[in-house]
Amino acid sequence: MPPTITAFDRSPDGGKGLARDTRVRWALEEVGQPYEVRLVSFQAMKEPAHLVLHPFGQIPTYEEGDLALFETGSIVLHIAERHAGLLPDDANARARAISWMFAAVNTVEPPILELMTARILESDKPWTKERLPLVMDRVRDRLNQLAARLGDADWLDGAFSAGDLMMVSVLLRLRASGILDEYPGLAAYVARGEARPAYRRAFEAQRAVNTR
Repeated sequence: MPPTITAFDRSPDGGKGLARDTRVRWALEEVGQPYEVRLVSFQAMKEPAHLVLHPFGQIPTYEEGDLALFETGSIVLHIAERHAGLLPDDANARARAISWMFAAVNTVEPPILELMTARILESDKPWTKERLPLVMDRVRDRLNQLAARLGDADWLDGAFSAGDLMMVSVLLRLRASGILDEYPGLAAYVARGEARPAYRRAFEAQRAVNTR
């Protein structure tokens, strides 16, 4: 039986590939693993049946036999460890790729999510005008560091890996803000990720749900 993932039945991003199930879809497409999708509503995510799979009432989840996982980093790492194509064979390179996965969700994504919250959910607050530049500076600090490390390379550490998959997925959240355009090297890096056939298949699958 193929694994089953959960996804929004109607994503807040309207099918722009920003919902986190896209990251899992992308990983599965990269390794050539067929999968099934169970769509859930916002209401269903808070009900007991879903909370058994995801204690925080979010998506995606991943079910494979009697294994149930939540959190995209965990799911993508599980896929990468079970299938060839997302982690290097060399033990040290493999460890570095996993480090980049953690860096994407623990170091780079938090200020980006803070920026999205400030721009979208807190835009009407009286303190937003003063706070927003501070948040943007925190994002730029991380992007400066990431751009310096990437340099002229195509990927973060040799060949494309799960670390790049997670990092590109995180950076895509910046597109609407315009900040990514300030970093041509990172913008090109994201574009390389988007150009991968596996990403295109994952993106189109997520978009199809939201345009049906």
